[in-house]
Amino acid sequence: MKDGITIRGRGGTFGAYIARPKTPPAPAVVVLQELFGVNADIRKTCDELAEQGFIAVAPDLFWRQEPGVDLSVTSEPDWQHGLRLYQAYDRGAGVGDVKDTVDVAAKLAGCTGKVAVLGYCLGALMTFLTAARHNIDAAIAYHGSDTEKYLDEVKGLSAPLLMHVGEEDEFISKPAQSEIKAALASKPNATVHSYPGQRHAFARHNGAHYDAVAAALANGRTSEFLNQQLR
Repeated sequence: MKDGITIRGRGGTFGAYIARPKTPPAPAVVVLQELFGVNADIRKTCDELAEQGFIAVAPDLFWRQEPGVDLSVTSEPDWQHGLRLYQAYDRGAGVGDVKDTVDVAAKLAGCTGKVAVLGYCLGALMTFLTAARHNIDAAIAYHGSDTEKYLDEVKGLSAPLLMHVGEEDEFISKPAQSEIKAALASKPNATVHSYPGQRHAFARHNGAHYDAVAAALANGRTSEFLNQQLR
């Protein structure tokens, strides 16, 4: 029960992967990619959310630069390709794309109107920025690189936020992790979970640092959070 849809946003038109649950109506989850585009890992995440009873929509964040990016996490050329896209990505415009996707998802046939945003790495940063700048129902961020650069925006955070951070994340330093936790400590709607011994992307399907136990713990917390906030 999977397909693609077109998001007609304020900044332009772009594609999104969609996975639908067997039994509507259902809340929606907008799933935001890492630097690899809407690849097999992101599509599998959407499929798993649909199996849990959510409409899952993964927009093509890189559509302005290169529509349809689908990179492998095990290919060094693909890593370098993704890094170039990541470094050139317009985060401000991207927040608008995410909000447009949220708005479209809320009005999909079979959607209850409740929408969360869930992101990984780049997508986790975009989740945080979208939650800080717009009204959404819930936000979940896995290993959001560069989040510490935007902590002055915490004051705008009104949505419930769940954040997952590996304590040995090679892209989020321990000082950065401390800054993020300190900034969010003042927000009763924000929860940060740390995972001892875990590196970046410990919950990515078939990733180099995948840890089944830590991933199951984080994903279980995410599932519980989504059900609490959206149902």
